[in-house]
Amino acid sequence: MARNTISRPDRPILVVGSTGKTGRRVVERLRALDLDVREGSRRAEIPFDWEDRSTWAPALAGVRAAYVAFHPDLAVPGADDAIRTFAETAIEAGVEHLVLLSGRGEAEARRCEVIVENSGMAWTVIRASWFMQNFSEGFLHDMIAGGTVALPVGDVREPFVDVDDIAEIAVRALTSTDLHDQRFEVTGPRMMTFAEATREIAEASGREIQFVQISDEDFLAGMIRAGVPGPYVELVGFLFREVLDGRNESLTDGIERALNRPARDFADYLATNPSVWTTDEAVSATGGA
Repeated sequence: MARNTISRPDRPILVVGSTGKTGRRVVERLRALDLDVREGSRRAEIPFDWEDRSTWAPALAGVRAAYVAFHPDLAVPGADDAIRTFAETAIEAGVEHLVLLSGRGEAEARRCEVIVENSGMAWTVIRASWFMQNFSEGFLHDMIAGGTVALPVGDVREPFVDVDDIAEIAVRALTSTDLHDQRFEVTGPRMMTFAEATREIAEASGREIQFVQISDEDFLAGMIRAGVPGPYVELVGFLFREVLDGRNESLTDGIERALNRPARDFADYLATNPSVWTTDEAVSATGGA
């Protein structure tokens, strides 16, 4: 692809969800390029809070482009209304381009994609499968640390995607016009069951880690006992119940189209995160996208 330049590169880029799995990686990469980055989080210098719409306009003021990771997930009821209002606020602020992180196989997320695509701004949609990093930077890490991954899912295969690939696409989209007005559905290069992923983690770590299929009720009750916030419990329950039904058992070429290279494999992810499986270095419990 020819790399096209962005007009007004001096204006800042807002990263909404800057403390999440993808957002913090996008921030790191943009800062490595010496670009002006505005973090979008409740504790940022200019706060951004999805639950407080009065924070949106100040965070968007003067911004050229924005990476948008919605919390808790585009699949939740009301997400489309929030994204519509956010897009309208962005247009009023003079934002030229939105990069939206979306979810694969989620009807509610698709409605949000359409809102961004029809907003009048340049747009890029990154529609992602389940993150590999959910095993090391989310609630699954606690299960792995405990030696048992107990989930309400059977033999459904998921093409887990590396969030570093997602971040790399987002940065390319934010720093050139190459990926404008395009949708990239991104997966890893192979499909795996959660049991197979657990087995590969056990082999990579040299530890005994077992996978156990449990009921939805036992899974949700266990998360509540572990102190996971109720809304997050409901979201994870929805994703396991609705999305992991086989609808996403296919591979895509989104990463290759966007980056001109293959997607990273699960084995690569394990090899580049060796300490995660034997220490407490992973980011804990309920980190977002």
